[in-house]
Amino acid sequence: MNQARLSDHAYAGIVEIINAQDLEVGARLPSEAALAERFGVSRAIVREALVRLASDGITEARRGAGSFVKSRPSQRLAAFMPATELPATLGSYEVRFVLEAEAARLAATRRTAQEMAHVEEGMERLREALLSSEPAHVEDMDLHRRIAQATGNPAFLIAFDALHGDVDKIMRAGVDISRSRPPEVIATMLREHEQIVAAIRAQDSEGAALAMRWHLWEGRRRLMP
Repeated sequence: MNQARLSDHAYAGIVEIINAQDLEVGARLPSEAALAERFGVSRAIVREALVRLASDGITEARRGAGSFVKSRPSQRLAAFMPATELPATLGSYEVRFVLEAEAARLAATRRTAQEMAHVEEGMERLREALLSSEPAHVEDMDLHRRIAQATGNPAFLIAFDALHGDVDKIMRAGVDISRSRPPEVIATMLREHEQIVAAIRAQDSEGAALAMRWHLWEGRRRLMP
Protein backbone atom coordinates (compact mmCIF):
# COMPACT_ATOMS: atom_id res chain seq x y z
CA MET A 1 0.00 0.00 0.00
CA ASN A 2 1.49 3.37 -1.01
CA GLN A 3 1.75 6.39 1.26
CA ALA A 4 -1.37 8.10 -0.13
CA ARG A 5 -3.49 5.01 0.51
CA LEU A 6 -2.00 4.61 3.99
CA SER A 7 -2.90 8.23 4.71
CA ASP A 8 -6.46 7.57 3.47
CA HIS A 9 -6.61 4.53 5.76
CA ALA A 10 -5.53 6.61 8.77
CA TYR A 11 -7.92 9.46 7.83
CA ALA A 12 -10.90 7.11 7.59
CA GLY A 13 -9.83 5.37 10.80
CA ILE A 14 -9.75 8.62 12.74
CA VAL A 15 -13.23 9.56 11.46
CA GLU A 16 -14.45 6.13 12.56
CA ILE A 17 -12.98 6.70 16.05
CA ILE A 18 -14.82 10.06 16.25
CA ASN A 19 -18.10 8.43 15.23
CA ALA A 20 -17.75 5.12 17.11
CA GLN A 21 -16.75 6.80 20.36
CA ASP A 22 -19.28 9.59 19.80
CA LEU A 23 -16.58 12.18 20.48
CA GLU A 24 -17.98 15.66 20.97
CA VAL A 25 -16.60 18.81 19.36
CA GLY A 26 -13.59 19.83 21.45
CA ALA A 27 -12.72 16.26 22.48
CA ARG A 28 -9.06 15.33 22.33
CA LEU A 29 -8.02 12.60 19.91
CA PRO A 30 -5.56 9.86 20.87
CA SER A 31 -1.90 10.82 20.46
CA GLU A 32 -0.10 10.40 17.13
CA ALA A 33 1.86 7.50 18.62
CA ALA A 34 -1.32 5.75 19.79
CA LEU A 35 -3.02 6.28 16.42
CA ALA A 36 0.06 5.03 14.56
CA GLU A 37 0.11 1.86 16.65
CA ARG A 38 -3.63 1.35 16.22
CA PHE A 39 -3.51 1.64 12.42
CA GLY A 40 -0.14 -0.06 11.95
CA VAL A 41 1.40 2.94 10.20
CA SER A 42 4.14 5.45 10.94
CA ARG A 43 3.58 8.66 12.89
CA ALA A 44 4.39 10.57 9.69
CA ILE A 45 1.40 8.92 7.98
CA VAL A 46 -0.85 9.79 10.94
CA ARG A 47 0.45 13.36 10.88
CA GLU A 48 -0.37 13.63 7.15
CA ALA A 49 -3.88 12.30 7.78
CA LEU A 50 -4.40 14.81 10.60
CA VAL A 51 -3.27 17.68 8.36
CA ARG A 52 -5.84 16.61 5.76
CA LEU A 53 -8.56 16.25 8.40
CA ALA A 54 -7.75 19.75 9.62
CA SER A 55 -7.99 21.06 6.04
CA ASP A 56 -11.43 19.46 5.78
CA GLY A 57 -12.52 21.15 9.00
CA ILE A 58 -12.90 17.92 10.99
CA THR A 59 -9.99 18.29 13.43
CA GLU A 60 -7.72 21.05 14.66
CA ALA A 61 -4.23 20.91 16.09
CA ARG A 62 -3.33 22.82 19.25
CA ARG A 63 0.34 23.42 19.79
CA GLY A 64 1.69 21.20 22.52
CA ALA A 65 -1.72 19.70 23.27
CA GLY A 66 -2.48 17.41 20.32
CA SER A 67 -5.40 17.22 17.91
CA PHE A 68 -9.04 17.85 18.79
CA VAL A 69 -12.42 17.31 17.13
CA LYS A 70 -13.51 20.50 15.39
CA SER A 71 -16.64 19.17 13.67
CA ARG A 72 -18.12 15.75 13.09
CA PRO A 73 -19.21 14.49 9.66
CA SER A 74 -22.96 13.99 9.55
CA GLN A 75 -24.06 10.41 10.21
CA ARG A 76 -26.23 10.75 7.07
CA LEU A 77 -23.04 10.84 4.98
CA ALA A 78 -22.74 7.08 5.43
CA ALA A 79 -25.74 6.62 3.11
CA PHE A 80 -23.78 8.22 0.27
CA MET A 81 -20.20 7.13 0.89
CA PRO A 82 -18.37 4.74 3.20
CA ALA A 83 -15.75 6.18 5.54
CA THR A 84 -13.02 4.79 3.27
CA GLU A 85 -14.17 7.15 0.47
CA LEU A 86 -14.44 10.20 2.69
CA PRO A 87 -10.82 11.43 2.33
CA ALA A 88 -10.89 11.41 -1.46
CA THR A 89 -14.41 12.79 -1.70
CA LEU A 90 -13.90 15.68 0.74
CA GLY A 91 -10.44 16.19 -0.75
CA SER A 92 -12.09 17.15 -4.04
CA TYR A 93 -13.08 20.42 -2.37
CA GLU A 94 -9.43 21.50 -2.43
CA VAL A 95 -9.48 21.23 -6.22
CA ARG A 96 -12.91 22.81 -6.54
CA PHE A 97 -11.88 25.87 -4.50
CA VAL A 98 -9.30 26.61 -7.19
CA LEU A 99 -11.10 25.34 -10.28
CA GLU A 100 -14.62 26.65 -9.72
CA ALA A 101 -13.69 29.98 -8.18
CA GLU A 102 -11.56 30.72 -11.25
CA ALA A 103 -14.32 29.43 -13.53
CA ALA A 104 -16.78 31.84 -11.93
CA ARG A 105 -14.26 34.67 -12.27
CA LEU A 106 -13.70 33.99 -15.98
CA ALA A 107 -17.39 33.39 -16.64
CA ALA A 108 -18.15 36.86 -15.26
CA THR A 109 -15.51 38.37 -17.52
CA ARG A 110 -16.13 36.43 -20.70
CA ARG A 111 -19.73 35.20 -20.75
CA THR A 112 -21.81 36.08 -23.79
CA ALA A 113 -25.48 37.00 -23.60
CA GLN A 114 -26.33 33.49 -24.78
CA GLU A 115 -24.11 31.89 -22.13
CA MET A 116 -25.63 34.11 -19.47
CA ALA A 117 -29.10 32.99 -20.51
CA HIS A 118 -27.86 29.39 -20.27
CA VAL A 119 -26.61 30.00 -16.71
CA GLU A 120 -29.86 31.76 -15.77
CA GLU A 121 -31.87 28.80 -17.07
CA GLY A 122 -29.76 26.46 -14.93
CA MET A 123 -30.35 28.69 -11.90
CA GLU A 124 -34.11 28.59 -12.43
CA ARG A 125 -34.09 24.80 -12.71
CA LEU A 126 -32.10 24.51 -9.49
CA ARG A 127 -34.44 26.94 -7.72
CA GLU A 128 -37.48 24.85 -8.71
CA ALA A 129 -35.78 21.63 -7.58
CA LEU A 130 -34.60 23.01 -4.23
CA LEU A 131 -38.02 24.46 -3.44
CA SER A 132 -39.71 21.15 -4.22
CA SER A 133 -39.18 17.73 -2.67
CA GLU A 134 -36.95 16.64 -5.56
CA PRO A 135 -33.35 15.51 -4.82
CA ALA A 136 -31.92 18.58 -6.73
CA HIS A 137 -28.37 17.23 -7.08
CA VAL A 138 -28.73 16.87 -10.87
CA GLU A 139 -29.77 20.52 -11.21
CA ASP A 140 -27.01 21.58 -8.81
CA MET A 141 -24.37 19.78 -10.87
CA ASP A 142 -25.84 21.18 -14.08
CA LEU A 143 -25.61 24.80 -12.89
CA HIS A 144 -21.99 24.43 -11.81
CA ARG A 145 -21.22 22.84 -15.17
CA ARG A 146 -22.94 25.68 -17.06
CA ILE A 147 -20.78 28.17 -15.20
CA ALA A 148 -17.65 26.24 -16.20
CA GLN A 149 -18.90 26.23 -19.78
CA ALA A 150 -19.39 30.02 -19.69
CA THR A 151 -15.61 30.47 -19.31
CA GLY A 152 -15.29 29.72 -23.01
CA ASN A 153 -12.38 27.41 -22.15
CA PRO A 154 -13.17 23.71 -22.74
CA ALA A 155 -10.42 22.70 -20.32
CA PHE A 156 -12.61 23.84 -17.40
CA LEU A 157 -15.36 21.45 -18.45
CA ILE A 158 -12.88 18.60 -18.85
CA ALA A 159 -11.46 19.25 -15.37
CA PHE A 160 -14.91 19.63 -13.81
CA ASP A 161 -16.21 16.45 -15.43
CA ALA A 162 -13.16 14.56 -14.15
CA LEU A 163 -14.41 15.29 -10.61
CA HIS A 164 -17.94 14.13 -11.40
CA GLY A 165 -17.95 11.02 -9.20
CA ASP A 166 -16.88 12.82 -6.02
CA VAL A 167 -18.91 15.96 -6.70
CA ASP A 168 -22.05 13.92 -7.38
CA LYS A 169 -21.75 12.15 -4.01
CA ILE A 170 -21.16 15.46 -2.24
CA MET A 171 -24.13 17.14 -3.91
CA ARG A 172 -26.44 14.21 -3.19
CA ALA A 173 -25.37 14.18 0.45
CA GLY A 174 -25.45 17.97 0.77
CA VAL A 175 -29.04 18.32 -0.39
CA ASP A 176 -30.19 15.33 1.67
CA ILE A 177 -28.53 16.59 4.85
CA SER A 178 -29.82 20.12 4.27
CA ARG A 179 -33.39 18.87 3.78
CA SER A 180 -33.16 17.14 7.18
CA ARG A 181 -32.55 20.51 8.82
CA PRO A 182 -34.72 23.64 9.22
CA PRO A 183 -36.02 25.18 5.93
CA GLU A 184 -33.64 28.14 6.16
CA VAL A 185 -30.73 25.81 5.34
CA ILE A 186 -32.10 25.14 1.84
CA ALA A 187 -32.93 28.85 1.54
CA THR A 188 -29.31 29.67 2.34
CA MET A 189 -28.03 27.17 -0.24
CA LEU A 190 -30.32 28.73 -2.83
CA ARG A 191 -29.18 32.25 -1.94
CA GLU A 192 -25.52 31.28 -2.33
CA HIS A 193 -26.14 30.09 -5.89
CA GLU A 194 -28.13 33.24 -6.66
CA GLN A 195 -25.22 35.40 -5.48
CA ILE A 196 -22.83 33.59 -7.82
CA VAL A 197 -25.17 34.02 -10.77
CA ALA A 198 -25.86 37.68 -9.91
CA ALA A 199 -22.12 38.44 -9.87
CA ILE A 200 -21.66 36.72 -13.25
CA ARG A 201 -24.61 38.69 -14.60
CA ALA A 202 -23.06 41.95 -13.32
CA GLN A 203 -19.69 40.91 -14.80
CA ASP A 204 -18.19 41.27 -11.33
CA SER A 205 -15.31 38.84 -11.66
CA GLU A 206 -13.95 39.21 -8.11
CA GLY A 207 -17.44 39.02 -6.64
CA ALA A 208 -18.20 35.87 -8.64
CA ALA A 209 -15.01 34.15 -7.49
CA LEU A 210 -15.64 35.12 -3.87
CA ALA A 211 -19.28 34.00 -4.01
CA MET A 212 -18.28 30.63 -5.48
CA ARG A 213 -15.55 30.07 -2.92
CA TRP A 214 -17.92 30.99 -0.08
CA HIS A 215 -20.58 28.63 -1.46
CA LEU A 216 -18.11 25.74 -1.62
CA TRP A 217 -16.82 26.51 1.87
CA GLU A 218 -20.34 26.56 3.27
CA GLY A 219 -21.25 23.44 1.28
CA ARG A 220 -18.45 21.52 2.95
CA ARG A 221 -19.55 22.83 6.33
CA ARG A 222 -23.12 21.62 5.67
CA LEU A 223 -21.82 18.05 5.51
CA MET A 224 -21.14 18.33 9.22
CA PRO A 225 -23.87 18.20 11.90
